[in-house]
Amino acid sequence: MESILAWFKSTLPANLWIIEVFVVVFGVVLVNFVQRRVLSRLYGKLKLTEKTWDDAIVNALRRPLTLLIWIVGIAFAGEIVGKHTHAIIFDAFGPARDIGVIATIVWFLLRLIGNTEENIIQKRVKAAQEVDRTTVDAVGKLLRVSVIITAVLVAMQTLGYSVSGILAFGGIGGVAVGFAAKDLLANFFGGLMVYLDRPFAVGDWIRSPDRNIEGTVEQIGWRLTIIRTFDKRPLYVPNSTFASIAVENPSRMTNRRIFETIGIRYDDIDKMSAIVSDVKNMLLEHADIDSSQTLIVNFNSFSASSLDFFVYTFTRTTNWIEFHEVKQDVLLKISEIIARHGAEIAFPTQTVHLADNMPLPEPDAVQ
Repeated sequence: MESILAWFKSTLPANLWIIEVFVVVFGVVLVNFVQRRVLSRLYGKLKLTEKTWDDAIVNALRRPLTLLIWIVGIAFAGEIVGKHTHAIIFDAFGPARDIGVIATIVWFLLRLIGNTEENIIQKRVKAAQEVDRTTVDAVGKLLRVSVIITAVLVAMQTLGYSVSGILAFGGIGGVAVGFAAKDLLANFFGGLMVYLDRPFAVGDWIRSPDRNIEGTVEQIGWRLTIIRTFDKRPLYVPNSTFASIAVENPSRMTNRRIFETIGIRYDDIDKMSAIVSDVKNMLLEHADIDSSQTLIVNFNSFSASSLDFFVYTFTRTTNWIEFHEVKQDVLLKISEIIARHGAEIAFPTQTVHLADNMPLPEPDAVQ
């Protein structure tokens, strides 16, 4: 027993740093366990509140905080080991710790921005409020770019590089980069103009009379806008394209138009005035027709085989499916009005008139 105690007394001071490292690692594991339990319960409670920021901050902090504790703990343990072993590799633990802390803070901020975006959209949807996803996405992207640029400058300053020199080099090199990446910059500023002018937003149906572009906007990026065509194919349009083409946004229409020309027989010309009058009254009384908009029903042409009148009116709905239901109902009611007056809808016909004194060919000549 005396020999064992003597061995401990002789070896313990020399290997005390191993115990210190063990205590540090154990402390990191314990602190991480506690903070996970605390933040998990706190997040569950804050998620039930109506505030946008509280649960977003806690949820954004959970994983980065775990990484931060491990970075600080391992760096501290590495300093203990380096102090006793004098290994050169442990000298890099200090700068690595600083970069790791900066990266963890950036990760937290990026998660916070994303969580806040999601919370804003979800809570507005639940409250049945209008959600401008394009603006939320634009602000989020600007914040992300600002965080990343600031983090890079701080990291380089931490590593001993002169930020002023880097900025000066960036000003000189920016000209060369601008010429080399002019298309990329054109797309970037094109995306910026889309965010500022807002000719369309995510979810809008757009089309261009200048290009073969038509579909629903799925995503507006800094370089590309993704449009889902009606046959479900993705269309990737560079943002610079929108600076040189006209874009039509049917999603923002206030009404949909019904413009149809209908013909009746020449034999029913005496019924035309009554038919036109009844059709107009029907449209004025129709619940799905917006009578405050332009409404025209008039006889307007003598066609080759019909007497034509046209219907020009607007529906209240802008939904594509509902519009066709309304249009179908209107056309069927017009056909009922025509039939009620004893008239018929004309179809293309030709009548050949032979003169009474026209000589007919002899049978032998016909053969």
